[in-house]
Amino acid sequence: MFAWRLASGNYPPLTGEGARLVGGRWNSPGRPLIYASESLALCLAECLVHVTGSLPLNYVAFKISFPDGEAEELNVKTLKAGWERDLARTRATGDKWWAGARSLALIVPSVVLPESRNILLNPQHPSAARMRLVSQQPFTFDPRLRPTR
Repeated sequence: MFAWRLASGNYPPLTGEGARLVGGRWNSPGRPLIYASESLALCLAECLVHVTGSLPLNYVAFKISFPDGEAEELNVKTLKAGWERDLARTRATGDKWWAGARSLALIVPSVVLPESRNILLNPQHPSAARMRLVSQQPFTFDPRLRPTR
């Protein structure tokens, strides 16, 4: 399987350190997690919703491969209505998956583009060494995407 990650080129892309420090939608602080997506376009959308000032500089598009059998998909039907607004609930779901180490990757729905999927990768999973950076290329945000807020 492949996943895309759009992130600053200033930090190693496969450590999950940023998510460990501040947490994210699917993890509490203290748990390293690599946030990726099924497409580069979804990565772009996910990044843009967090931009409040100037568009980021020094970003890199990373293509990551990992074994097909190392992913499980979260059944959206198990999430209660309003899950996308309940950070405590999504963090608890992700934390439980992370601690259980059932799979290297968890495929979750995107809040930004609900018909698309994000891919969470656990860098501390026993199979994490099987992740590979397939490619990395500088990424420049088109200035027309500049936030208006």
